[in-house]
Amino acid sequence: MTLRIFNVLGRQMQDFTPITPGQVNMYVCGPTVYDHSHIGHAKTYIAFDVVVRYLRATGLNVLYVQNITDVGHLLDNGEDRILKKAAQTQSKPMQIVETYARSYFEMMDRLGVTRPDISPRASGHIPEQIKLIETLLQKENAYVADGSVYFDVTTDPNYGKLSNRRVDEQESGTREAVRGDKRNPEDFALWKRAEPEHILRWDSPWGEGFPGWHIECSAMAKKYLGDTFDLHGGGIDNIFPHNESEIAQSECANDVDFARYWMLVGSLLVPDEYGNAVKMSKSLGNFVTIADALERYQPEAIRMFMLGVHYSNPITYEDGAIDGAARGWERLYNAVRLTRRAMNTAQAGSGDGNAILEVIAKARADFGAAMDDDFTCLLYTSDAADE
Repeated sequence: MTLRIFNVLGRQMQDFTPITPGQVNMYVCGPTVYDHSHIGHAKTYIAFDVVVRYLRATGLNVLYVQNITDVGHLLDNGEDRILKKAAQTQSKPMQIVETYARSYFEMMDRLGVTRPDISPRASGHIPEQIKLIETLLQKENAYVADGSVYFDVTTDPNYGKLSNRRVDEQESGTREAVRGDKRNPEDFALWKRAEPEHILRWDSPWGEGFPGWHIECSAMAKKYLGDTFDLHGGGIDNIFPHNESEIAQSECANDVDFARYWMLVGSLLVPDEYGNAVKMSKSLGNFVTIADALERYQPEAIRMFMLGVHYSNPITYEDGAIDGAARGWERLYNAVRLTRRAMNTAQAGSGDGNAILEVIAKARADFGAAMDDDFTCLLYTSDAADE
């Protein structure tokens, strides 16, 4: 069976056909390292860990790139997240970056998440970002205003094609402060002029400044995967403006498709004080760090819980659900143990070895068929918790 993926770009199931036979080039938006990662982040990266492992298990060579954002990811008021954390802790910005980048990888290791082949940092790719911005200026898709550079969304008739949002429906100021030097409120920053107190700054043709959040991923994906690559992943909450802006600036600069397939992971939810499920978020203060979760649960239980729904669906973090996932893991582990024992017995000359091999072959085929159907093989469901 051919692997089929629900492509968010176009909202339809499609056969997955890599550009180069046998080779999959894949980019997933990585963390902004200004604090410890929470288990909402774990949901995204566990999902793509399964994707990468399965693609490789089917014989495909996967080049997996996942960036580290260490500059340019702004709060709605225009403040850099890393600079804010540095000021709060009286630390250097790169101390913050190093501390939380190490923490992120340590937590992913404990969860059994395969590390990316390349983990580029935004601050290490400033020349590539400047070059991409210069191309957009030459093509008149961008303009300079008081030392900053903005992408003019009106020059891209396809802007909004991933999120299905028209320009006139979009809220200005998302993830960055609305500035009076923009031509259109919806325009987004490619390069920001650094104010005197802004520590993270680089020389550029437009003066000292720092890159916008979106241009970073476009530049790094282009450097390591080319103008067009196979698969782009991330969390559903970044579909706008981040993913949308990546597409616009990349396709306007390169005159080719950016990513052919888009897979976006559903959010992790948590009950609020009224019992309603809301998105887990640092800004809302309702998050549980991965480290805290691992103090209570085995990593296998957390993985099992996260994989209990289709990757694109949300799931609510509750103690009872993870307890059920832990029981599901124990049943799965026991099944593997008993199967190995039965196979060893059959190989020793007793028992029905052929019957066991037939059961295993059928389970393998069923698993492959489910995985080829947009990775819909559910490892655990709450309905099966006590069976």
